[in-house]
Amino acid sequence: MTGTLTPPEAPVRRTRRWFPVLLRQAPFRRYWSAQTVSMFGDQISLLALPLLAVLGTGAGPAEMGYLTAAALIPNLLFSLVVGAWMDRYPHKRRMMVLADLGRALLLAAVPLAYLFGVLSLGQLYVVAFLTGTLAMLFEVAHGSLFVSLVPRKDYVDANALINGSRAMSYVAGPSVGGVLVQVLTAPVALVADAVSYLVSAAFLSRIRPTEPPPAEGTGLGIGQGLRFIVRSPILRTTLLSTTTLNLFNYMFAALFVLYVSTELHISPGLLGLVIGVGSVGALLGAAITSRLVRRYGIGPTIVSSFILFPAPLVLVPLADGPTPLILGALVVSEFLAGFGVMMMDITVGSLQTAAIPETMLARVTGAKRTVNYGIRPVGALLGGTLGAWIGVRPTLWVATVGALAGLLWLLPSPIPKLRDLPEPDGSTLT
Repeated sequence: MTGTLTPPEAPVRRTRRWFPVLLRQAPFRRYWSAQTVSMFGDQISLLALPLLAVLGTGAGPAEMGYLTAAALIPNLLFSLVVGAWMDRYPHKRRMMVLADLGRALLLAAVPLAYLFGVLSLGQLYVVAFLTGTLAMLFEVAHGSLFVSLVPRKDYVDANALINGSRAMSYVAGPSVGGVLVQVLTAPVALVADAVSYLVSAAFLSRIRPTEPPPAEGTGLGIGQGLRFIVRSPILRTTLLSTTTLNLFNYMFAALFVLYVSTELHISPGLLGLVIGVGSVGALLGAAITSRLVRRYGIGPTIVSSFILFPAPLVLVPLADGPTPLILGALVVSEFLAGFGVMMMDITVGSLQTAAIPETMLARVTGAKRTVNYGIRPVGALLGGTLGAWIGVRPTLWVATVGALAGLLWLLPSPIPKLRDLPEPDGSTLT
């Protein structure tokens, strides 16, 4: 009878067929785990910090704009120099671990200040600025670690896995964050994000990749990174498109929590639940973007994403009437926009990584972030200023309709005709 039994390995093999190939590799699995845990923590802070400002310190539209801008402005101030320096620095993973540890300490200081009754809006500005600076440092170094762990042919699949985690964090993070804020208060909820950075640092410290060698030459090479972007049709176009979209989207983001909580009268717990349920669209987008790229090509998928992400957000200022109708509009808006933003992040991220030589990744990434992320605090400040001047809902209309203009840069470029990821363009190197 023993000889007729099914071999014990069979169930294991069936299971492995459904397990993504990249996640069977321990280094990538640890890298992905670090990203996943950190993203979940970020979603809690994304809700807890502005709610703490609104409900704990009485912040209005202008203060909300300042708070959002404080977290984003390090990208404008430091990305260019840090990116150029990072290409010369040989231990990028070590820098990512230090950035995680620093963010954990900063966030842990908020509940401590709250506990001793000394928490102020000024401290929230400082925490937002310093955590934003460390996040910029982490992300600039991140590109080099990514290409050290992922073969070029797997860029889209790897980005889909990472953004799938991000989508899952969108689903569960705001719901958990909303409940934590309502039950435990916003300062205490931030502890969860601090812990997530410690876990991320632990995973990253266990990776030993062969990082790209540091770039050679005199000076930091800042001009070389900028010239590469200007001369590359792909990088130039994607940067202009995403920057335009982000300008308007961050006008929207600066006022969204304020608008929903004070004008639509949605409670923190319900707001977290709405965002979480609506973000199932992001999860769906992360799950099928690789298939869309294989079927329609990378270019058409990118073009579609620049419509699918911003267009549904017009439902937010349009929301009116009975509470169930408002909630329905918010959920549909979040669902469709989440689907579109996942398509955009996976495809644009893969396209940009493929178009940049490994030895220039940090420099070009830093230069891109200076523009693309640097525009975000401008958008947030503009949103806050317009919100205080013409009203929150009219500003949301400007933001949601204006975000569609990002598509106009893409249409005349070579990107809509791209089917596969391109090779780095050596002719743009100096």
